[in-house]
Amino acid sequence: MSDWKAATAKAVWRLRCNGIGGGLVALLLLAVAPLTAGAHGFGAALGWLLLLAFCLVALALSVHLLFDTALFRIALSHDSEEVGLAAIDDVLARMGLRTKPAVSAPLSQRLSGCRRLILLQWLSLGVAIVLYGILLLDAMNGGPQ
Repeated sequence: MSDWKAATAKAVWRLRCNGIGGGLVALLLLAVAPLTAGAHGFGAALGWLLLLAFCLVALALSVHLLFDTALFRIALSHDSEEVGLAAIDDVLARMGLRTKPAVSAPLSQRLSGCRRLILLQWLSLGVAIVLYGILLLDAMNGGPQ
């Protein structure tokens, strides 16, 4: 396996794990929060809306990461890096998601974008977890007096 294929295979594994893991954490928060945390007053209602928003952002990023996983698997099915990356651009152009560039972006630039998506996903999940903790503490204290 060539160097680019090894790096791409590692990225596929990492994207898949983060896509599935982050999505499951967001779904778990959305499933558990209504059962455990109360909703008292305006502050809690705002907290619920923010929790929902950050969980939905994390879910959207999970879907994006899983889509990127599929794109990189397409690239892995080709023999050379240039042809594989051009295949990704071709798929995106055929789907109407992006115009086909004259020169394909290098693998390092694409992987850097994926790392940014992973960071954004886990940051949004971190904020959602903190909001859930606040809502849970609010419910344990009986809400505003």
